[in-house]
Amino acid sequence: MSKADLNKQPDQVSGMFDDVAKHYDRTNTVLSAGNAVLWRMAMVRAVAPQQGERILDVAAGTGTSSAALARSGAEVIALDFSAGMVAEGRRKHKKIEFIEGDAERLPFPDNQFDAVTISFGLRNVNDPKQALAEMFRVLKPGGRLVVCEFSKPPIAIFRAGYWAYLQYVMPTVVDRVSSNPAAYSYLAESIKAWPGQGELSQWIRGVGFTRVAYRNLTGGIVALHRGHKPADAAVLAAVAKRKGAATRPIKVVGS
Repeated sequence: MSKADLNKQPDQVSGMFDDVAKHYDRTNTVLSAGNAVLWRMAMVRAVAPQQGERILDVAAGTGTSSAALARSGAEVIALDFSAGMVAEGRRKHKKIEFIEGDAERLPFPDNQFDAVTISFGLRNVNDPKQALAEMFRVLKPGGRLVVCEFSKPPIAIFRAGYWAYLQYVMPTVVDRVSSNPAAYSYLAESIKAWPGQGELSQWIRGVGFTRVAYRNLTGGIVALHRGHKPADAAVLAAVAKRKGAATRPIKVVGS
């Protein structure tokens, strides 16, 4: 995959992550200048996992975030599309259940989880809105969503410096620490192509989540988005009716 856009081929993305799985965590630590740990801590605080809850970590990678969530005593299911990431996660975290699966077709019945989270993975999904709809589906009424994703720094001079880092500095670092530098060229391109905080918030509201909000981390390099699945049955019924109307084929008179 030489050029990143929002029309990603799932098999290419999966294969790319297979290639970098072994050294993925080390590379992320170096590229983020240690901020990856702080972003993960912020994500865990936003999820607020409780003992006995069931939590789904989508695009879990090697399970670093899953392990942090599981320390609360919650039952964490780690799902990833990359077989290489799942294998590495199982090797590192033997007490966490890892499942190879697709974020756009989650292999779970409705209303299964108290919380669903995805960190730096929504950007790599072929259809992010479909993935968000699936997360809504598998959440219990009243359940919570947390999306941690790269974003667009709102201050122009800081944003320009960040784009320069992605274009000029990161490739040099990646050449030294990554097993697949081309994968991180895709990373930089996908970050630039990804929508800003406001648009992603609209996507989250659009699939039915309420109480949607976001908080910028590290000057907006990363944004932490939150939403809740309505607990009220009438609201849920209205959401389902709206989704059904949106997917119903339109009949053209005279055709």
